[in-house]
Amino acid sequence: MAHTEGPIGPNDEIKVTKIETFVLENSWVFVKISTDAGITGWGEMLKDDAKACAAGALEVADYLVGKDPRPVVHHWQAIHRGAFYRGGPIKTAITSGIDMALWDITGKCFGVPVYKLLGGPTREKIRVYGEVSEKTGVNAMKVGPSSSRKAFKYVESPMFVDEVVERFKALRDKHGSGVDIGVDFHGAVQPPTALQLVKALEPCQPWFYEEIVQALNIDVMAEIAAKTHIPIATGERIFTKWGFKEILEKRAAVILQPDICYAGGITELRIIAGQAEAYFSPIAPHNPQGPCSLAASLQIAACVPNFLAQERGDNEYAELLAEPLPPVENGHRPIPPGPGLGITIDEDKLMGMVGEPSPYGPQFDPDDGSVVDW
Repeated sequence: MAHTEGPIGPNDEIKVTKIETFVLENSWVFVKISTDAGITGWGEMLKDDAKACAAGALEVADYLVGKDPRPVVHHWQAIHRGAFYRGGPIKTAITSGIDMALWDITGKCFGVPVYKLLGGPTREKIRVYGEVSEKTGVNAMKVGPSSSRKAFKYVESPMFVDEVVERFKALRDKHGSGVDIGVDFHGAVQPPTALQLVKALEPCQPWFYEEIVQALNIDVMAEIAAKTHIPIATGERIFTKWGFKEILEKRAAVILQPDICYAGGITELRIIAGQAEAYFSPIAPHNPQGPCSLAASLQIAACVPNFLAQERGDNEYAELLAEPLPPVENGHRPIPPGPGLGITIDEDKLMGMVGEPSPYGPQFDPDDGSVVDW
């Protein structure tokens, strides 16, 4: 039967009417899905290649408009498998944003948060990491291998390695053992230098080493991982369950960091978490994006058993939300109680930030002008 008024029931009809996308000046890219019941859903996509993601999401309208938004997993399969060339960062990011928005709609239809539709909760509150201070209430953080410059040489000097260790030790002394501190190599450190830093920093007990090398060669990552007792984390540039399969099988990392805007959305992150659980590995979702990214990641954190911590979970996103998220206390954020993703995008605020995205540019070695990793 067609829906007329009041809550959406399981037998009420609801159909997708429109897909819209918005690219912000800071490169965040949003997708909005509207329905004939007046319920809208929001999602986010990869901030790299923001324009391509925005344009690609609009093409999904040919399939999705006119359909019931609630069979979310069916739609995920149709969008992913309906293309002859599957996967890839941009296509999977498009699927991720659409998937988020469809879960947002579905939760709102039933008046419950997404995590309740996925069998949660598995915890009462969600640990986050970001900026450590009394103001934020956060007690975990991560930093780069800090020195007077980035680690971009194939083999760095002992002086460089000593400086990195000295700076990290000063940070550890400042915060003490009660604060967890990860080290993000950002995939920009060459393997010989990465191994030097991994061993040299061990006495300072980092929380984890993130993206110790580029994720393009899992065997190299696994080789370094086998030489340290500090957990290796990776995943922000890996997408779908198929991408994480080799990492788990080869024990290249024990902490998985899928990005919900890139790895396949809520549907796929739930599966990736299940894969990781079979290897006794936790997930710590990556998040350099906006409020949909965080809110969707929190839904996953609330319903999977093997969750470690949420990146940038301390961000309030006041510039885009009609109401702030529940505040962080003692390093944890309460599970958002609202339906769907648990947030409301302020569209007036969002439109005020729409503009030309800031592109990433190449990085160069100042000594010889050669290209180095970003």
